[in-house]
Amino acid sequence: MNREIMNIFDEQRNHIGTANRDDVHREGHWHETFHCWFVNEEKGTNFVYFQLRSDVKKDFPSLLDITAAGHLLANEFVFDGIREIKEELGIDVLFNDLISLGIIKDCIVTGEFVDREFAHVFLYKTHDYQFDFQLQKEEVSGVVKANLDDFYEFCLGQKEEIRVEGFMTDEQNTEMFISKNIMKNDFVPHPDSYLIHVARRIKDVI
Repeated sequence: MNREIMNIFDEQRNHIGTANRDDVHREGHWHETFHCWFVNEEKGTNFVYFQLRSDVKKDFPSLLDITAAGHLLANEFVFDGIREIKEELGIDVLFNDLISLGIIKDCIVTGEFVDREFAHVFLYKTHDYQFDFQLQKEEVSGVVKANLDDFYEFCLGQKEEIRVEGFMTDEQNTEMFISKNIMKNDFVPHPDSYLIHVARRIKDVI
């Protein structure tokens, strides 16, 4: 049994107790998470970054996802979520450098897996920055980026596919260049409502 203990809530975000991670996802309890989206302005064009989940992940292996994200444990505060950025990507970021995009509901239901999140969503905005990603191999196998305008239209259903470029690592940690078109089924199945909120809020603050 997974002993990670998290706070659980009703749908109105009233605290109702605690539960371990396995029970949270089996019973569909609302819980808190930390999401951070990276956007880098490169020569006047904004790009949004996605992580490629490791193929050994229990949930949604080999799919694209939020740049960095993770669960908040019962004894943690929102700012503790910044550890996910360091752990997954090897990037040092100060919490004060993040821009809050608010709390957004993110609900994924696939079979017996029910993930109901109150996601504390943040933006990390940089300018002509060269990221030196040091990936947590068991969690992340690559990082790619897409034009932010394309991603915005993609989230709003105005485009069925977008172009991404980046890298992935093999078992020997050798980096391989990626450049391809991707569709919604290449992503973790976040609901459209979540993606639309994220895309609009990023656009509002860029």
